[in-house]
Amino acid sequence: MRNFSLGNTSWSRVSNWLLLLVMSAVLAACGGGGGDPTIDGGKGGGTTGGVAATVTVSLLNAAGQPSNALSSTTPLTAKALVTDLNGKPISDVLVAFSTDNTMAVMSPSVGTALTDATGTASVTLRPFSLSASGAATLRATTTANGAVASSQINYVLGATDLSAANMRFSPASIPAYGTTNVTVDVMAGTSLYTGSGQTVNFSSTCVAAGKASVTSGVPVVNGKATAVFRDLGCNDYDMVNATVPGSASMYHATLPIGRVAPASVQFSSVSPVGKSIVIQGQGGIARTEMATLTFRVFDTFNKPLVGQEVTFSLLNGPGMTLNKVKDTTDANGDVITTVNSGTTPTTFRVKASLASGISTLSDSILVTTGLPVQTAFSLSSVKSSVEGWSYDSPLGTPATTVTILLADQAGNPVPDGTPVVFQSNLGAIGSSSMGGCTTMNGGCSVDFRSQNPRVATNPPVTPCNDVSNGGTADSLWPGLATVCASTSDGNKTLSAKIAIFLSGSRPENVMLFDQSAQVSLDRSTYDLGSVSAAAVRQFSLRFSDLHQNPMPSGTTVAITNMINGVGSITPDSIQNIYPHNTLGVDDRTGGNIQGNQGGRHAVTINSLTPTNCVANVVSTFNVTVTTPLGNATSYPFRLTFSCP
Repeated sequence: MRNFSLGNTSWSRVSNWLLLLVMSAVLAACGGGGGDPTIDGGKGGGTTGGVAATVTVSLLNAAGQPSNALSSTTPLTAKALVTDLNGKPISDVLVAFSTDNTMAVMSPSVGTALTDATGTASVTLRPFSLSASGAATLRATTTANGAVASSQINYVLGATDLSAANMRFSPASIPAYGTTNVTVDVMAGTSLYTGSGQTVNFSSTCVAAGKASVTSGVPVVNGKATAVFRDLGCNDYDMVNATVPGSASMYHATLPIGRVAPASVQFSSVSPVGKSIVIQGQGGIARTEMATLTFRVFDTFNKPLVGQEVTFSLLNGPGMTLNKVKDTTDANGDVITTVNSGTTPTTFRVKASLASGISTLSDSILVTTGLPVQTAFSLSSVKSSVEGWSYDSPLGTPATTVTILLADQAGNPVPDGTPVVFQSNLGAIGSSSMGGCTTMNGGCSVDFRSQNPRVATNPPVTPCNDVSNGGTADSLWPGLATVCASTSDGNKTLSAKIAIFLSGSRPENVMLFDQSAQVSLDRSTYDLGSVSAAAVRQFSLRFSDLHQNPMPSGTTVAITNMINGVGSITPDSIQNIYPHNTLGVDDRTGGNIQGNQGGRHAVTINSLTPTNCVANVVSTFNVTVTTPLGNATSYPFRLTFSCP
């Protein structure tokens, strides 16, 4: 075994090495502590002492005094001081600031800054919103030579209640329909609010009523907000309001406004519209004895004017009653009066006047009786004779239409809805829902159809044929229907009647009139004899049915199958033929019907060779009668044209 020994020199070296190792371990154990505001910046090699740093963060108010109370009116400046272990400032070091972004925001918004020559980095801290409140922490962090150090500080945030104050107008008062600027100060407590992004809402009583306008949502600039107010007919004054969104307070001031002057009064409406009113006590369906008239007052800007007194007066209209002589215009500028009718048909107008002398007149309004009178009772039928003796009208296709027209004693159509009853002794009149009609514009119509009965063996009693009450008996002529229309004026019955032929479909009674001769024709050929080719042969024919009634209205009469001649018939159709007596005097009621009721037609026949006749020529032709239903009946004729 070999002994090992160390000299003094060797042991001294070993002990120094061990001491250095222990110190290194201690330094390694102390480096990088989380709350330590120092940084070890030592370089490898151990020959040069390490460079360390500290971070100290503070909050200052606008006066540069330490403060941790943040609000919208008192923003804070955050300062981070970076020094080495010897307290020497370190410049150009990046410092990052961070905090709860729902509480506060920083400027610059990235929250970073470089230290200056004094080792200081700064940012500005402001509330996130006016309503934000509570407590939060601001942290400042920096990095040097790969090591990180940080420091933090707490602050308290109070919500800010902004309010509007000191409202002023420029100009201080305005004329009607003028404009002004409205300015308010926006205060945060007792100081002007100098922040950004805030607005002020303006409103007023007249704006709400549509009689003024004012801008709203006006941005706050340097603690002030200015809006434009325009009068739209407010009159006298308006209460203008200003509020800051989110604030519970409202500031208001009174703006003097010039009064609006009336410029015109206009007649705007009348009720009933498009109708007359009736005289007192005579009523009628949907009729009234009162007219309601509306006038409107306008200002110098042609806008409706409220609060104006209007006086009414009645022009013309004897016996009329003006129910209201004064009224004050409402929010729409309207005034209303009413007029009641008297006992006399007339016309009237109402005058509306302002105190200034401005006036206008209503339209003329008619006052009528509204009750039908017998002299204005008019009854007519589209066809006086229908093809109905042996033919029933199909459903939905009437044989003809009967119309009644009614007027009052002033000659005006009776009120709409006046009922009229129809009755008939032959055929059928009216509809299944109503045996008559109600008037529209003084008239109405009903359908008449052909059907049984066709002979008046048991006619109904009607106002028209009630002899005991002034009526006249209906005719019992075969195929002659008597239609009665009646209504009431409230005291007595008014009536009128008209006769309608139910005619046959074939002309059974045909009479030829030739100079002084009258010949009854059948359907065998009738020889007209001889006439010079240069002459004109003329005669006339009368057609009637089996009861000597006229052929149906619309029946045609024509020359057909003509050989060696040319001819014409006038008229060539059956027009409306009304019941008449032997002298041809019409009686549309059928009460004086006498004799044959058929119509006459003139026939003219000419030769084809009136100037070049070389031999006698026999001309043949038919006269054909065709009813509306297509029933055709022909009567043959023969005529000889002779040469001179």
